[in-house]
Amino acid sequence: MLGPPCIANGMNVISIQSHVSFGHVGNSAAVFPLQRQGVTVWPVHTVLFSNHTGYDGWRGPVLSPETVRDVLRGMEDRGIFADCDAVLTGYIGNPDLGSVIADLVDRVRQANPSAIYCCDPVMGDVGRGFYVSDGVAGFMQEAALPRADILTPNKFELQAMSPFDGDSLPELIAAARVLCAKGPRLVLVTSLERRDGPPDAVEMLLVSRDEAWLAATPRLTFPINPNGAGDMTAALFLAAVLKGRDPGMALSDTLSAVYAVLDRTRELGGREMALVEAQDAIVAPPQRFEARRLES
Repeated sequence: MLGPPCIANGMNVISIQSHVSFGHVGNSAAVFPLQRQGVTVWPVHTVLFSNHTGYDGWRGPVLSPETVRDVLRGMEDRGIFADCDAVLTGYIGNPDLGSVIADLVDRVRQANPSAIYCCDPVMGDVGRGFYVSDGVAGFMQEAALPRADILTPNKFELQAMSPFDGDSLPELIAAARVLCAKGPRLVLVTSLERRDGPPDAVEMLLVSRDEAWLAATPRLTFPINPNGAGDMTAALFLAAVLKGRDPGMALSDTLSAVYAVLDRTRELGGREMALVEAQDAIVAPPQRFEARRLES
């Protein structure tokens, strides 16, 4: 009988997300940037769509939670959970899939207590509101939040998960700290726009239990905003953390790479993120946007 597979030393991530054949969202936005950062990815797909749902139509199946669980069991049978350094999750279509993910995180940590969980709590956005069921929002609060080491909400999701809905920088930091107290050691607020912020910039805010960092880039405009930037952001930030970057440097690395990809996308005039065309900039962004440590 063959033994467990031989896995080279390195960074290994299980990424459970949607998959589209055309375009870049979910695993289609996360796997390649992680790989370009030197991370081995074991992707587990939750849907197999022709394209993302931002288009007028799409085709393909939503995979059942039982199917996803079966794939994960097959991976566990290979004995590789002990070599898994992190679990990354994004959009969760129903709370039953959430239960599968919570069980996976627990099983991976049984095999490797140092493994981390990076949760992108995809639930809604400013202007659109919630686009998930109440059961998914409940899973995020009750199961994902206590297990997560890293949480990457947008501003809407941050406000939805905390008791505060303020829009100033101090209020947003306070909201993130409420979430830190429930589990995550780092909360990265992505694509931040606030009432006391610069009108010509887009920011990211990183908060721990006792520190905070802020970084900004010039605002880019598109005829139609590319989908998947949040999925890419979570993946790149996780890669920076796995590489041992301190929080401020991890924020700067992430924002600089995301801006480079989006700027290249704007230059080419496409609707989908130019991941392949900007792949070198994912590793070495031509512009660096430094994070500023805020006074606590």
